[in-house]
Amino acid sequence: MSVVEAFQRARGLAISGVVDDTTWSRLVEAGWHLGQRLLFLARPNLRGDDVAELQVRLAQLGFNPGRIDGIFGPLLGHALSDFQKNRGLDPDGVLTRATLLEVLRMTSVARDRRLVTEARDVAGFDRPPSDLIVVAGVSDLATAIARTWEHHGTMTLLVDRDPVAVAALANESNAAIVLDVEEVNDGLGIHLNYWASYRSHSRRGAELAAALAGELAHDGTQSRVEISGMALPVLRETKMTTLHVAHGPLPHDQIDVLASAFCRVLEEAIRS
Repeated sequence: MSVVEAFQRARGLAISGVVDDTTWSRLVEAGWHLGQRLLFLARPNLRGDDVAELQVRLAQLGFNPGRIDGIFGPLLGHALSDFQKNRGLDPDGVLTRATLLEVLRMTSVARDRRLVTEARDVAGFDRPPSDLIVVAGVSDLATAIARTWEHHGTMTLLVDRDPVAVAALANESNAAIVLDVEEVNDGLGIHLNYWASYRSHSRRGAELAAALAGELAHDGTQSRVEISGMALPVLRETKMTTLHVAHGPLPHDQIDVLASAFCRVLEEAIRS
């Protein structure tokens, strides 16, 4: 295995052995360590391992930075301001030297604490305000899922699989669930990927993937299903439960059966 492939595997990326744009950006992010630079809410958002470590440390102390994704967004800015206010510092939401030293001092005795983000997830907080489902991808399965879902609720079908565009629409729409469907020519079966990285994972994403795998095991198509946590761009950029669905060529007589199985699980997920 090449060094590039090893890095891609460790970072939950598609393993190609090629330093593409996504791999390069993650390599740059991996070079940042907490304390090497000022961290604050900027446009575009600052990204890096230092941001992820700050998120983890604040979450250990009970301040909610949002999902641990290495992106300095508004929730992390609010969490940092709340921490500063709590410690009698200027609540400007900027990780200055003084704030960093206080964060390090406080978390030195909280290393084994449960992350507040995980506790909120288990308790059912931060649920999306809508039941909109976004399906993206140039795939007969994606089209069949959207067609089958017409009798269940609201769904948006995107034929553009650009992860930034998909995530932007889903986040702006406050979607409940995103399915990013991709047909691959070099694989068989169905691969379900949920967000996992930076010492955290999407519990709801993992549960949705497991429910789908269970349903597909009894749909009569005998589809081979694999589940894994990854940090693909669409999984990282979206703020709601998102699954990346990769599948090999599917017989036409199985597509509608699979789509019905997907919709049954999605309906249950929306209700729960």
